[in-house]
Amino acid sequence: MTLSIHRLRIATALFVFAAVLAFSSAPSSRVEAAPPAAAADSQPNVASRIQPLRPGFHFPYGDTLHYEGEWRFIPAGVATLRIEQSGGQNHIAATADSSGVVAMLYRVQDRLNSYFDASKLCSNKVVKHTEEGSRQRETVVTYDYRRGKAVLEERNLKDNQQKKMESDIPGCVTDMISGILYVASLPLQPGDVYTFPVNDGGKTVTARAHVEAREEIKTPAGTFKAVRVGPEGDSGALLKNKGHIWIWYSDDDRHLPVQIRVKLFWGVVTVYLASVSK
Repeated sequence: MTLSIHRLRIATALFVFAAVLAFSSAPSSRVEAAPPAAAADSQPNVASRIQPLRPGFHFPYGDTLHYEGEWRFIPAGVATLRIEQSGGQNHIAATADSSGVVAMLYRVQDRLNSYFDASKLCSNKVVKHTEEGSRQRETVVTYDYRRGKAVLEERNLKDNQQKKMESDIPGCVTDMISGILYVASLPLQPGDVYTFPVNDGGKTVTARAHVEAREEIKTPAGTFKAVRVGPEGDSGALLKNKGHIWIWYSDDDRHLPVQIRVKLFWGVVTVYLASVSK
């Protein structure tokens, strides 16, 4: 029984590790040992909208960000994030894989692609190949702004069952993959609050990114002066498993995501920047 519970917790940790590149909605819950509370907010940016790319900001085109994840000091997996520009469209390619002993208990092999407008930052399309334990899916989400619909098409790779559904979207949304870099494109001054719509094929969620504080973060890629951002959804926490997520961005012109921490009732999963390559 103890071994089964242990495996379940590691499985959940790996699911979170595969998902921390993304935002997803959930009811809020209390979590312990959170980072220090942020100072009182300045005037928040309360309108829920995607802000266009601000002058002077440049995404890290051509760089591959390599991440490592751990749970209770156990290596959990590796992930990569890369963004390229082609014409007026950006393409994010992300991966998440379990590794070592954890991979023997719960296999994760996800390939995630997001395409979004290079200046307006509106999502155009998401393509996902996800293998998590026994679950294997191919998913495509297309954003039809003319009709105001997100169209999700998904195929179960084990039994070939397919589903298609549509959901309402406003005139511009970000998605679960590009959302992390959308936040990076914002000024990120402590006390700021940015509100924006997120859609991954289901119900559109209003996300709020609270810029909480400046901190120093040490990772295998180096020591960074960083800003801590605490994203929340309509009902509080953004994670389906009722946890909380924090993202640390480098406090410079690049705003690289250097660390992500997910706190759940059974523990903490930390994903940190290990290296950057061309």
